[in-house]
Amino acid sequence: MISTLRNMRHFSCCRMLRSSSPEEIFAREAKYGCHNYKPLPVALSRGEGIFVWDVTGRRYFDFLASYSAVNQGHCHPRIVAAAVKQLQKLALTSRAFYNDVLGEYEEFMVKKFKYDKVLPMNTGVEACESAVKLTRRWAYDVVFAENNFWGRSIAAISASTDPESYGGFGPFVPNFETIPYNDLDSLEVKFYGIQIEMT
Repeated sequence: MISTLRNMRHFSCCRMLRSSSPEEIFAREAKYGCHNYKPLPVALSRGEGIFVWDVTGRRYFDFLASYSAVNQGHCHPRIVAAAVKQLQKLALTSRAFYNDVLGEYEEFMVKKFKYDKVLPMNTGVEACESAVKLTRRWAYDVVFAENNFWGRSIAAISASTDPESYGGFGPFVPNFETIPYNDLDSLEVKFYGIQIEMT
């Protein structure tokens, strides 16, 4: 009973914090959170489809879509239902075990996209880190386009040409090279070590 009451008080406290003004939300994050870049001055509280609402009830189009992580829209009913169904059954397993849905997902992805195998990841930066690891399995140099952004891990900022991203965080991952974006001549020089005439 005591534990339940404590949980209720904690829940009540959390609910109270969510009724804060935008300014209070900005100040709280500035005081307690670490930052990597300055967010837009909007405090969002809910979303549906293409729309998001701030804590004052103002509606916005979400053209950013969490950098494409929610291209399907916010709170899609089928996705919410599937997530709730799975969470009520089993929330998470590590790869130390098999589970009854991963293989089915992998089979679907392989057949859908005509791959040999898939390696699911949680985030974009994890996917790129895995691509770097695959590259390093057979080669030592990795070539990136200038002005890329794929995260804030040490490998991601090692590939960056943005001083705000990599400043003060060295030493960096070795043998990462950058070339101008969409410059095929530079890419050929990196691959073959010579300038080749394009015909």
